[in-house]
This record gives sequence, C-alpha cells and structure tokens, in this order.
Amino acid sequence: MQIELDGKVALIVGAAQGIGFATAAEMRASGAKVAIADINGDAVLAAAERLDGNASETLGVQVDISSLESVEAMIAEVTKTLGAPDIVVVSAALLDDKTFLDSGPKDWRRIIDVCLYGPLNVLHTVLPGMTERGYGRIICMASDSARVGQARLSYYAAAKGGVIALIKSVAQEVGPEGVTLNVVSPGATDTELRQAREAQTKEAIGDERYAARTKKVLRMYPARRIGLPQDHASMITYLASDHASWITGQVISVNGGFVMP
Repeated sequence: MQIELDGKVALIVGAAQGIGFATAAEMRASGAKVAIADINGDAVLAAAERLDGNASETLGVQVDISSLESVEAMIAEVTKTLGAPDIVVVSAALLDDKTFLDSGPKDWRRIIDVCLYGPLNVLHTVLPGMTERGYGRIICMASDSARVGQARLSYYAAAKGGVIALIKSVAQEVGPEGVTLNVVSPGATDTELRQAREAQTKEAIGDERYAARTKKVLRMYPARRIGLPQDHASMITYLASDHASWITGQVISVNGGFVMP
C-alpha cells in the first residue's frame, strides 16, 4: 500500500528522537511537509535538519506541551511557516519507575502535566482550525498499561488512560466535521531512551545476568523481538492517511503480541 501525504502539513510533537522522529521521517518520505516539536530545542532543530534540511518543507520548534501558551505559540509558528496542520501526532511523554506508595503529588503532577494535559492543550489548540476546514487527523500515543495496568507505572497508566478516554470522546464530537482521532499503544521499543536505560541495567547487573534477563523478556513477546520505532511510525502514518478515513476513536496496540487486550 502506497501512503501519499502530498500537500499535507504534519506536526509531530515529541519528535527529536525515537518513535516521534521515525514518524516524522516516514511522513516526510510520504510527501508531507513536516514540523517536529520537542522540549529540547537544540535536539529538535538538529532533528529537523536530519529530515532533509529543506527549510520550506521542514521545521523544528521548541515547545513545552504542559503549557497552553507554549502550544499556541507552536501552532502559530507552524501555520506561519508551513501552513495549518492537517495531521497532528502527540508522541511526547515521560516515564517514572516507582510504586504508587513510594510516589507522591510531585511525581503525579510531573507525569500528568505532560502525558495528559499535554494532549489536552494540543487538541484544544488545533481542533478549531481542523473543524473549520473540515479535515484533520490526530494520533496520540498511549500505553497498554492504561488498558491492563502495570506495576510501577500506576500514575503514568492513569494519565494514558485519560488520553484514551479523551480521544474516544472527542472523536465522537468532531467526526461529523471530517476529523478523526485515534490512539497507538506501543510495546517496548528500541528507542534511544530505552537503549540508555538498558545500558545502565547491564552495567549494574553484569553481562551474564543481563543476557538471561533479555531472553526472559523476549519470551514474553510472541514476535520474539523488541519493537523498532519504524513499527509504530508505519501504523501512525497509515492512520494519518486517507486509507484510514473510516477509522476513528480506536486504540491500536503495536506490541509484538505482548498484551492482547
């Protein structure tokens, strides 16, 4: 299936690396003008240059999606430079690694500000223009922990559960105006962030124990491998295309079979 996004403007939030950057590259290769946004300003500018360096077709923008004012400024810059976004992907997120009883309000607020208020801010800013133009594609990243639960990710899972409820609800409201909203729910993926965490783990426990741990993890995946950023980018790009115009309000797990909710 050939995905064509010619003439479309795509904005990917949380795209300096990982799944977000892979999605930006996929959409750019499919013909879209692409804006990538991230809280790390230097990294996002470098990432935009790596896409193809064409200033009329790509843009890097610094944004703090927990701030409505920052999101509004981002949308204004994208619209001025590339045009109003037809496609918006929200891939920005934070993780934590604590039991619920070891956590507290400061931890909860940190995760919820980015993982739930971030999508709220982005949707509230882009949807008026999309509904007025009669077209829009929004894809938010969530987590299967929001659907089945996961120890040590309680408040992250809660925030992502909120994203799922948000997308399903808003999809019902704006569907008649030609706007679709969907969720992609990734499994463990070999991003730069995961590679760094795995390197720390290997150093802490040693090569032999790390190898045994890796085999145990892979046995939990029927596909017998960890995901790649491109695995998710392909699904996101499909949902952003006209091939998926009758898909809305859905949660699609891309996880190698790890969870089958």
